[in-house]
Parts: sequence; structure tokens; C-alpha cells
Amino acid sequence: MADMQPLLNPPAQGWERDLPGPNDRPHATPGLFSNVPNHVDNIFVELSRAYLDFRGLLVWIAPLMFLAPFGMIWLAFLTFDDANPMPLGLLLLTAFVLMIGVWGGSVGVRMDISPPRDLPLRFNRARRKVYAYEFKAIWWNPFVRWPVWTVSYDWDDIRAEAWRQRGATANGGYIVKAGVVLSVVKPGTNEVIDRFQLGAKAGGEAAWAYVCTYMQQGPQALPPSKRKPRDWNNEPTMNLARLLAPKVKWPEAMDVESRTASSLDHVT
Repeated sequence: MADMQPLLNPPAQGWERDLPGPNDRPHATPGLFSNVPNHVDNIFVELSRAYLDFRGLLVWIAPLMFLAPFGMIWLAFLTFDDANPMPLGLLLLTAFVLMIGVWGGSVGVRMDISPPRDLPLRFNRARRKVYAYEFKAIWWNPFVRWPVWTVSYDWDDIRAEAWRQRGATANGGYIVKAGVVLSVVKPGTNEVIDRFQLGAKAGGEAAWAYVCTYMQQGPQALPPSKRKPRDWNNEPTMNLARLLAPKVKWPEAMDVESRTASSLDHVT
């Protein structure tokens, strides 16, 4: 294990090991971290992904970041007057705290409500293609449009890598994050041209085995789902962040292509 080297160039950040290739026999037991696919039939399977592990909390906490600086300004106005003016240093500090509060509160709200309700991955067995619905948070600038885009690649050009990252916490401890990323290579090479996350470490390896089993053997080889598929766009919820989040909307041409065996088929 110690002498293992990454196969891909460049390897995923925090690379731990390469998983079996798209046409190799999976090592893990097929399964889904969400316990159920969004859709599965003989043509394609769609898996759900979440940008955040939990959403709906920041949208309530963020307003406190807006209000705290204004409370500081109100206190300053009560403390100082014309006879006792506010020192310049304190005035600059108050202005800085106000800007940080507005920025931090805006980031918190955007992080909770801007990611789409789902970030689905579609694996089309008939076409041997993969379709990804992607989102990027521009956390340093909460006042611009955060991009959503879609991509498609050939199944044979997909590779899976397990990764692990550690970071220090304020109290001197460590936080460990791990997952599985799907890497797209230039045909016939190990040169990576794109990457997108599949899932958390344990669930991601099982999900990769699930996808490989589907693409290699078809839906009949998959473990049965214990629950019904979820309609993330129209699911009833009391979660304010999910209610405000944008719905998933594939480009029309890609939506048809990713759900059919040929361009001549009709979507039903």
C-alpha cells in the first residue's frame, strides 16, 4: 500500500488511491449513500448529490451577522456625541465590522439558498455517456451570480479516485474530510481534463460500484431500492433554504439525450 502511486495526472487533491476502472469489476459492494436513485431503467440511472450535507441552518443564522454590526453602531451612537466624539480608530473599526457583517451574512444566506435542490449525475448505459449537473459557490463574492452548468463525457473516459484531507481546527484538533471524485481523462491518456464529486468516502466507493455494476450488467444486477425515488424539484418541504433554492433544469437538448437511447427516441 505504501508504494502505491497515483495513476492520473494530476491526481486528485488529497489522493488516497485509485478505484477500479469503469469496465473493471468493482471491489466494493454496490449501494447508494442516498439509499435510492432518482431514476433507474434500462437506458439510464440518475443519482442524487447534495452541495451541503445539511442545509436550512445558515439562512437563519446569517441575519444575526447582519444585525450584530448595526448593534455595535447603535451602541457607539449612545456612547459618543458632539462633546465626546468617537475616536477615528474606533470609527474605522466599526466600519470594518459592518462590512464584514454584511459580507459574512450574505455568504451565509447564499451558501444555503443558491445551490440547486439537487446536483444529479446521469449515467446513460445505452449511449455509454455520463452527464453531470454542476454548481460552484463563489464564497468571496456573494453579490454575483453563482454559476450552474452541465457537462457530458464518454463513460470509458471516467476514472474514480478516493481522497482524504485533514485540516486544523481552532482548538488544536483536526477535521478529516474524505470522498470519491470522478475524473475525466483525455481519451487514450491519463491526463485529467475535468473532475466532479461523487460522494463521501464510504458512500462514494459503494456508489461507484453501483454505477459500474449498472453500466456493465444493467439494472437487474443492482440491489433493490428500499424507498421510492424522490422528486427533488417538487418535494414538499418546510425547509426555507430548499424552498428558495433553484430547481434543477437541464438544457433541453441534453435532457433528451441523457434520457434516451438515440436522438430519434421520444421522451415519455
